[in-house]
Amino acid sequence: MSKTFKGRPVVAGTIDNGDAVVSRQGVNTLASFQKSALKKAPKVICSDQNNPDIYNKNLTGKVLCLPQTIGSTTGGMVLYSVCALGIAPCAMLFSQPIDSLAAAGVILADVWTDGTIVAVDSLGDEFLEYVKDEMKVSVAKDGTVTVG
Repeated sequence: MSKTFKGRPVVAGTIDNGDAVVSRQGVNTLASFQKSALKKAPKVICSDQNNPDIYNKNLTGKVLCLPQTIGSTTGGMVLYSVCALGIAPCAMLFSQPIDSLAAAGVILADVWTDGTIVAVDSLGDEFLEYVKDEMKVSVAKDGTVTVG
């Protein structure tokens, strides 16, 4: 059984049956992505040991479902960097409104790199309560997200 949610597309795009990785707490982009980016690793393995939901999980090519991003002012640049390196999540789906740093990162990545991190925000608390790791997630350009 699937469930549909409607959010606001920040970086529009389509995802067909992506694998969800879910954080129930704010994601520190610097702590989560920087180690893999600095090593130019072939994929991002979350290095934020303060986030037990996603710590040590592969984030590359995944649909990262989260309430919001937190942490360093370099967060947007980190998102841009992992996109430029080709190791970014395919989408970031926010239950809350996206913060300005994450928005800057995904928008600049879309404009200045060959990659895209599809981003949809304001999906609501019910979205984050419903989605679980490894569930299949589809995203439409209009911000419609189908889980399950």
